[in-house]
Amino acid sequence: MVKHYLEFEKPLIELEGEIENLKRFSKGKPAHFSQHLKTLEEKLHRLQKEIFSNLKGWQVTQLARHIDRPKASHYIQWMLENFLELHGDRNYGDDPAILAGLAKLNGKTVTVIAHQKGADAKEMAYRNFGMPHPEGYRKALRLMKMAEVFKKPILTMIDTPGAFPGVGAEERGQAEAIARNLKMMAMLRTPIIATVIGEGGSGGALAIGMGDRVLMLEHSIYSVISPEGCAAILWKDGEKGKEAAAESLKLTAADLSRLGVIDEIVKEPLGGAHRNPKVMAETLKEVIVRHLREVEKMEVEELLSLRYEKFRKMGTFMDDGGG
Repeated sequence: MVKHYLEFEKPLIELEGEIENLKRFSKGKPAHFSQHLKTLEEKLHRLQKEIFSNLKGWQVTQLARHIDRPKASHYIQWMLENFLELHGDRNYGDDPAILAGLAKLNGKTVTVIAHQKGADAKEMAYRNFGMPHPEGYRKALRLMKMAEVFKKPILTMIDTPGAFPGVGAEERGQAEAIARNLKMMAMLRTPIIATVIGEGGSGGALAIGMGDRVLMLEHSIYSVISPEGCAAILWKDGEKGKEAAAESLKLTAADLSRLGVIDEIVKEPLGGAHRNPKVMAETLKEVIVRHLREVEKMEVEELLSLRYEKFRKMGTFMDDGGG
């Protein structure tokens, strides 16, 4: 049973609790309990489909931030083998908000770079809630350059509210670190697969998000600003306007697929990745392997040309014909 329920999930609580109780009670009991359990599970499935097939932008945002949602460390554990974490930017220090290193994907060595939010209160504080400092992005860049030298593909996992906006981060060049990553990722002579696994916030997400293929989990978000931040600017109230802002920002995977910003939506288990995280990891692994196989067939110059065109053509521009 799920540990934490969002407001729109509350109709599921009683039914899921009844199913859990019946499962415990029916162990070793007559078969008629099995039929009753099957009926309840079918009813739950119908209710889940009804709720999760009609989610609004703000509800998707809540799912993307769900406390139980699998973090990058979980996907690394379940998708990859022999993960070796690497630390430090060789300039200032190490940033735990960026989890990075080398691993094996089906026996192939890959470079992994991910935002790590933390799975509990202690780790969240240690990881700064997944909000990197400049040294985090410089660590990521160091590993990207190493991947290029040794001709290893790069997998990134995006899950951040945004780059940390503190005074120290600004003093150490937060904007420059993000800009340098964008410049270098555009030119890296090795395949890059980027996946938004939860929250993709602003330049903090984009700094490790410029991939040859950009994937999004079904209930993740990717946006230039949070709904609360947008509402605070446009309506002077970050709370009251957040639902309208979430709709206007077009931040869901479905929206961004229609706009041509991402390449594929990765289907989540019914109710979200947190309801069956290992199945989610298996699904994501299959999709990443497929895309990686496709881009690795390309010559480097073709890869760079397609990467350039991919990001160059994003957006719509209108010309009023004026002089």
